[in-house]
Amino acid sequence: MSKISNLIRVVRSKSPRYIAYRGWHTLQKKTGLLEMKFPTELKEVSHPSLSEWRSRKGGYFFDSRERVQIPRVSHLELKEKAQRMLKGDVLFFSKAWKPLGLDYDWVTNPETGFKYDNRVHWSKIESLSKEAGDIKFVWEKSRFSWLLTICRYDYHFEEDHAEFVFSQILDWIEKNPLNCGPNYVCSQETSIRINNWLFALHFYKNSPAVTEERWNKIITSIYWQTEHVYHNINFSLITVRNNHAITETLTLYLMGLMFPTMPHAAKWKRNGKRWFEEEVDYQTEDDGTYIQDSMNYQRVVIQLLTYAIALADAHGETFNDVVYEKTYKQLNFLYQCQEPSNGWLPNYGANDGALFFPLSDTDYRDYRPQLDALHRLLTDKPLYGDFSEDALWVGGGNHAAVQRNMFPKIEKQYGLVSFERGGYYLIREKDTLTFIRCGLFKKNGSTDQLHVDVWYKGENVLMDGGSYLYNTDDETVRYFRGTQSHNTIMLGDNDQMKKGPRFMWFYPPTIVSASLREEYFDFLFEGKIIAFKHVSEGGVTIRRQVKKIKGNAEWEVTDIFENAPEDIEKRQLWHTKSDRVRFESTGDKVEKTGWYSDYYGVREPARQIELVTKDNKIVTKISITE
Repeated sequence: MSKISNLIRVVRSKSPRYIAYRGWHTLQKKTGLLEMKFPTELKEVSHPSLSEWRSRKGGYFFDSRERVQIPRVSHLELKEKAQRMLKGDVLFFSKAWKPLGLDYDWVTNPETGFKYDNRVHWSKIESLSKEAGDIKFVWEKSRFSWLLTICRYDYHFEEDHAEFVFSQILDWIEKNPLNCGPNYVCSQETSIRINNWLFALHFYKNSPAVTEERWNKIITSIYWQTEHVYHNINFSLITVRNNHAITETLTLYLMGLMFPTMPHAAKWKRNGKRWFEEEVDYQTEDDGTYIQDSMNYQRVVIQLLTYAIALADAHGETFNDVVYEKTYKQLNFLYQCQEPSNGWLPNYGANDGALFFPLSDTDYRDYRPQLDALHRLLTDKPLYGDFSEDALWVGGGNHAAVQRNMFPKIEKQYGLVSFERGGYYLIREKDTLTFIRCGLFKKNGSTDQLHVDVWYKGENVLMDGGSYLYNTDDETVRYFRGTQSHNTIMLGDNDQMKKGPRFMWFYPPTIVSASLREEYFDFLFEGKIIAFKHVSEGGVTIRRQVKKIKGNAEWEVTDIFENAPEDIEKRQLWHTKSDRVRFESTGDKVEKTGWYSDYYGVREPARQIELVTKDNKIVTKISITE
């Protein structure tokens, strides 16, 4: 009965177009129509010869490594990373090294040892298998984001590892037959891969390692991978509509732009550009907040927008005005939420460790390089005082020749800052940043309404627990993706929403009101939501007031409940790694060991403080000692 009721809820929560497409897609998988649609033979197609391609000038961030004009710096961290990669080590999700070796088969999960069959058509591969483990551990090396580290190493240290780079690309092509195995399951992964191959091809453009034979194999593979993305694009455009759709539509536009003489290139470019413009508009609210309610996924889009604008500029092309306007607003939103001393943002929203195009050696949590690169394209000015290396790689000076929207430099705002369309509220003072979440966007909602993040002198003293892993045991998934890892309210062991299958949640909260105001001694946030609709008929109304005492590291948080079952405990949750945070509360204090994940696949213990009561009100005073 539970499965039937879940199915009914899924149907009710989705559009008729979504339901119809998912039904058709499932039918194609089960009947083998997808296998017929996506061939497994890598046939030769017409494409520019190596000499023709080498003779073309411009059209990319740089023409070749000989034409790159970036100050060379002997980065010790870059050298150490590159040398490990050259020995076969892989940096997973920007944090954990794994020694895969130089003869890695590209289809074995290093966490579980599970080996996918690279002869099985991608449409028959299960991406959320408990036995196989998290498929992202297989996808990580196949993204080829690490190629950018090798290119940067060769440039800064004036070395040449083109032979290594192209032998790895060719090894991938040989061991991943067209449209077979796990590395063709996700069109976004395919898009990332061919974009990173394109970077390496341009960097080593004049290298003797790029032979006619190698060029033919690589460009043929790029063609068929692009065709895969094109013929599977409706899955992202209809059922997903998030950063996947932006990645894939942009890739179609760029491949058509870069290789105009290829079969179907005009169609890729024309439709890719139109879809890309539509998705940027749809996925971005008017205040710059993003559809996925995720800081890192929004940074993913920031990098994609940077590539889009810079490469369109290089070809003398422009997008519609909405793309530039909403890009600028996205940039402003992330910048306002950022801790200026280290470039970090709240660890808020789903975070799978994605950083497609690493062009500097800063920490993964530091967003400054990516924000600066885009800011330079939009304003012709650095965001932080000096241009980052990212900006120097992708800027290229091409934008100066294109007539399009340019914007004023973004400045940090202090006091009260509201992003009401997305539901984010900030109180910023000299030493503190208070970040509050209260709002729904175009998806089903989130399980962490009224979450409060607190930063003090650059330290995230009250933090979001992060994501850890998407495919692990049920208890861990529920902890990180549910309510418990956030600084908000639970009723007993109930999340604010009811967990559904896969990534779905049911009974989205209703946001009744949210506002910020300034008083003489305080800044005040007040929010009212109706949540826990699966726990109490009509839901439980929660009113949260966050009072920030001006000039002091002090907060007072008041939660009032209406229509909550009398016998259920109300749990006000807080998470910290600091011993300097003090709590005084009308609720009973219980301290547990919780979890915190800064980086995907890595977790560490954290203090989980719970203020518990059966009354209809909890008042907690929070302070930070020096």
